[in-house]
Amino acid sequence: MQWRLGRLRDWRFAVGVLAPTVVLLLVMAALATGFVMWSLAGVDSRSLHRETRLVARAVERQIEEIPRIQQTVALWDDAYIQTHTVGDQQWLDNNLGVWLHDFYGFDGVAILSDRDQPIYTMADGAAPAPALFADNQSSLQPLIDELRSNLARRSQHPRTSGPYPHVREIMRISGIPALVSIMPILPQSAAIDVTSGSEYLHVAVEYLDHAFAARLDRDYGIADAVVTTGIGAANEGGAYPLFGRNGKAIAFLSWQPGRPGMELLGQVGPVLGIAFLLVGIILVLLVRRLWQSSADLESERLSARHDASHDSLTGLANRVQYDTCLARDLGPGQPPLALLLLDLDRFKQVNDTLGHTVGDDVIRTVGQRLRELVGAGDVLARLGGDEFAVIHPCRDNGSDAMALGMTIVEAMAKPFDVSGSEAFIGASIGLAISAGEDTDPRELSRKADIALYEAKARGRGRIVRYENSMSDRLQDRHMIEAELREALKRPGQLSVAYQPLYTGRTGEIAGTEALVRWTHPRLGQISPARFIPVAEGSGLIEAVGEFVLRQACSFGARWPGRRMAVNISPAQLRNPRFPERVFDLLVETAMRPSDLELEITEGILLENEGTAREALATFRNAGIRISLDDFGTGYSSLSYLKRYPVDCIKIDRSFVAQIGPSGPSTAIVQAMITLARALDIEVTAEGVETHEQMNVLRAMGCNMMQGFLLAAPDTEEEVDAKFRRASERRRLGLVEVA
Repeated sequence: MQWRLGRLRDWRFAVGVLAPTVVLLLVMAALATGFVMWSLAGVDSRSLHRETRLVARAVERQIEEIPRIQQTVALWDDAYIQTHTVGDQQWLDNNLGVWLHDFYGFDGVAILSDRDQPIYTMADGAAPAPALFADNQSSLQPLIDELRSNLARRSQHPRTSGPYPHVREIMRISGIPALVSIMPILPQSAAIDVTSGSEYLHVAVEYLDHAFAARLDRDYGIADAVVTTGIGAANEGGAYPLFGRNGKAIAFLSWQPGRPGMELLGQVGPVLGIAFLLVGIILVLLVRRLWQSSADLESERLSARHDASHDSLTGLANRVQYDTCLARDLGPGQPPLALLLLDLDRFKQVNDTLGHTVGDDVIRTVGQRLRELVGAGDVLARLGGDEFAVIHPCRDNGSDAMALGMTIVEAMAKPFDVSGSEAFIGASIGLAISAGEDTDPRELSRKADIALYEAKARGRGRIVRYENSMSDRLQDRHMIEAELREALKRPGQLSVAYQPLYTGRTGEIAGTEALVRWTHPRLGQISPARFIPVAEGSGLIEAVGEFVLRQACSFGARWPGRRMAVNISPAQLRNPRFPERVFDLLVETAMRPSDLELEITEGILLENEGTAREALATFRNAGIRISLDDFGTGYSSLSYLKRYPVDCIKIDRSFVAQIGPSGPSTAIVQAMITLARALDIEVTAEGVETHEQMNVLRAMGCNMMQGFLLAAPDTEEEVDAKFRRASERRRLGLVEVA
């Protein structure tokens, strides 16, 4: 109690006595410092004004010097004769071109005929340089036309009618600020007759570059002069704009101005600094104790407040603070709000395989990544487990919230380095936007949760925005799930279709791929794209997959030597008893293991790396073939070919659709086939729909082809007939070509 009273007395003393004294001393110090700095700044400002006028005069003299030098060679009988008649390039170099570069620093010269065509060009002391005029003709043509017009209006010979005719302009030549001067090449002697309109033109270019700035520094003492295209240098020194005739600034000449005021400050500054330092030390000693006491109290208060409203593992807002912020920001009259619910994909596998300690590290890393991505006005919360939420002020009809969500998805897809190993998870996000009448936090959360469910149903690793139709689709999923359970109990609804595989070299049927089909007595034919995601999300996919595998093995057992490809789901491969079940079916149906091909996707390997590696090794040891489906669509396909035992890759139909003599994917597909051949892996191209695609693939050396051009998925009876026909033709020594 006495300790608290002592702190209270210190606080009152500080507020009543120390604070006014400190404020007064600080105000006086600020006024003194301000007056000194204002005075010195005025000295520097006047100095800069004088230097700016000097720079303006220096630049103008440099600009006037170029036409004066140019006139000494343009108004010359020999120049007129050489350009109009002789055209000796060596003479032009020595008198009108390279000579001007060597002695006067001209960066470019062009001599134009009476039709404005270049007969001589020089750039940086080298001739010819046709690009000088060709690349800048559109910029130079207005000046040329203006000079031609001026010459046409002159009623007397140019040598006796006032200043020598010319035009000049500050403009960009080849992207570099430059001074351009153009004047006619005329004889000095009146004995040479000049026809109006027949004048040849001399174009002189001098870049306003470091050489130009260096001459200003040398001749006029303008320190550190440099020509820039932006005025940014003016923030640190002087800057003088170089305007074109249209009044537009083409470049800026910047230099380091003298600062007498700052030099004076450097002399008196140490004295002022020592005085302020002594006063500061006294103030620090007086304030230090008070500040420490106040800081301790505030730290305790903030720590208690933080613990009550933040997650202990990540430091993010917890569900209590999330509910409070959502109710506050979603009240009547508030602007629209975006709610992003985030659920980590494959996090359970990380916890199960690497342990909860590693799982906690992953959660902390996720929180750090999210904190780097959300804005200052967003509320980021961990709701528990692997669930997170972002409350985002909605703008642009939610497009900014979608962009934020996609950025989060991309960030979560990157590997997490924990305990010396990499963990791959990913994230699915549901997004809901509050409408004007939506002020119920529970309703907005429900919509975001439905959108999250939709994101997971579409394959995870994505963001989905809530739509009213999603509620209907959710009910449809529940209905499909219930009907699928019944279909698995009652034979007759589920069936298997088979799409043949053909050899690339001969076009002979080599096998088939088993594809599940569902014919509902009331709903009719239900697409696999509709019921397979429901089966995966509800846990029914293992039963569906076993049904397909059983049917395929029964059919394949009747045709030894024919390949039977069956797709495997992630849930099947996650089951440690799956290999045992496959072998039981092979024994039960009497199918040879070497005729079975299990098709897997990169997603399966990504989700179940340890389990997948062990299962695939078991299958390979038994002679079962492994095929990597949709090859090329994942981000790490090449690494899988090295890490996993794969017999075949199936090139995704998106690549096959774009191959041809000039197709954008031709080179990619060729590279895939070449890579597979180097690794002794077969290649199957799916989605072959045109003869052109088939011919290109065959020329590339593709082993197998599959697609509607060759054969659509068909019944077991039809494919059985194809096999019999192919066997009969082979017996007769014929080859059945697709």
